[in-house]
Amino acid sequence: MTDHGSFGLEPDDLDGHTIDELSDYLDSGRNPIDPSIESSPGCRMALAALERLRSASSQMLEAEAAIEPEPEEGWITGILQNISREVRSGRSIPIPHPDAAARLAITEGSVRALVRAAGDSIDGLMIGRCALDGDVTEPGAPVTVSIDATVYWGRSIPQVTEQLRIAVFESLALHTDLDVVAVDITVHDVHLPPQADADGKEAGR
Repeated sequence: MTDHGSFGLEPDDLDGHTIDELSDYLDSGRNPIDPSIESSPGCRMALAALERLRSASSQMLEAEAAIEPEPEEGWITGILQNISREVRSGRSIPIPHPDAAARLAITEGSVRALVRAAGDSIDGLMIGRCALDGDVTEPGAPVTVSIDATVYWGRSIPQVTEQLRIAVFESLALHTDLDVVAVDITVHDVHLPPQADADGKEAGR
């Protein structure tokens, strides 16, 4: 089992659970169902991120094994570290409501999950890190979304990053009232794409 002790996840961030417990839960196929995990927003975010990472990393490493006998796994560790930071709820982002007595908000962690979900909709890349730069607690304050990404070899970096930028703008405009002034994307690595199946479709997509 991978040692996640240095990744900064505390049980309080996952409603008493640890990242190792969530990894074991995924190994079991989430069977039997654990209500304490399934009812925890933090746990569900971490599970979704771990599932995406497992799928993409295993396929990429298999593809790269053909040309690299000992593929570098440091990028996987980096993504796990980002998951450990992003699963925390973070700052509370207000959502305007016509009733002055109502107090609605979405957590910073939930917004980062929206960004990752937007990334999942784009073929050819995987998000490694996501950060919200700006005072998200102040309505109308300018916010920049900063993203580090891995792009699959052979894909057009300008094309897939522009697709991601548009998807993030659209998702955050639909689900939040953040004034997103920019989506900055840095491509920090290139990997072979997941293996295609017999029908020519990428595995895991």
